[in-house]
Amino acid sequence: MSSTELPETRTAAAPSASRTRAVRVADGEELRSVALPGLTLTVRARSGARSGLPPALYVHGLGGSSQNWSALMPLLADLVDGEAVDLPGFGDSPPPDDGNYSVTGHARAVIRFLDAAGRGPVHLFGNSMGGAVATRVAAVRPDLVRTLTLVSPALPELRAQRTAWPTALLAVPGAAPFFAKLTREWTAEQRVKGVLSLCYGDPGRVTEEGFRHAVEEMERRLELPYFWDAMARSSRGIVDAYTLGGQHGLWRQAERVLAPTLLVYGGRDRLVSYRMARKAAAAFRGSRLLSLPEAGHVAMMEYPETVARAVRDLIADDGGS
Repeated sequence: MSSTELPETRTAAAPSASRTRAVRVADGEELRSVALPGLTLTVRARSGARSGLPPALYVHGLGGSSQNWSALMPLLADLVDGEAVDLPGFGDSPPPDDGNYSVTGHARAVIRFLDAAGRGPVHLFGNSMGGAVATRVAAVRPDLVRTLTLVSPALPELRAQRTAWPTALLAVPGAAPFFAKLTREWTAEQRVKGVLSLCYGDPGRVTEEGFRHAVEEMERRLELPYFWDAMARSSRGIVDAYTLGGQHGLWRQAERVLAPTLLVYGGRDRLVSYRMARKAAAAFRGSRLLSLPEAGHVAMMEYPETVARAVRDLIADDGGS
């Protein structure tokens, strides 16, 4: 759920006319726009260190973007050919034509992208809401997923932590405009500090440069006319997914996942309870669990080296590249 960005980035040279500020692109990354029926996706690519490496796709969480994977992607570039997608309405992707921000809607966007690109099966990564999206993709299209890595996946909890309530309240009709009005005087710096305190186990791990870039990205997003709508509708989509039962329930779909799965949970996660790790490990058959007691909600940003080592083990046991 993070909208924080990372240090050592450069500004893309040619921002589109649809935005007033440029999106930052880390050294070694490239951005491209992919037009699909009903939606347009911005994709952040980091090519593999050599040709012929298996493809990987990274899916961010609520309020995040493909930039949330910029710390992890280079650590795996010798192993996979990586791409990170901006989900519809987030990052630099415009809203979907049908306004569908449900978990299923986001999953369909990922599936459409993979089908159109012909890149499957991929090593699929998901964080938070992106973890729920990736779970659904892996369950309904096992042919597209080679391995699955989930960092603090947003799977249904009976008793959500109080620190997660404000995010859930965005799903209430009218709440997003009210919150936007209530926080109208907040500076981008104040907003970023709030995001960091919510998403990081230790916000002090973010460098001054990283904080400055996060502020710039926050300013850019707040200028987008659909920012709050995308947040509210996606929040509502998560809540709706939590209430689904039967074969469409996320826990039932987790049990259907066939791909080897790595689960990453942070002990200081204020959005997805650490106690859910055991339930997830039982639901995903044959899964492995990486517990990081000091990490928050975005372990791939806080502890990318540790997460990368676990991913390497997962891929190696799957047969490597």
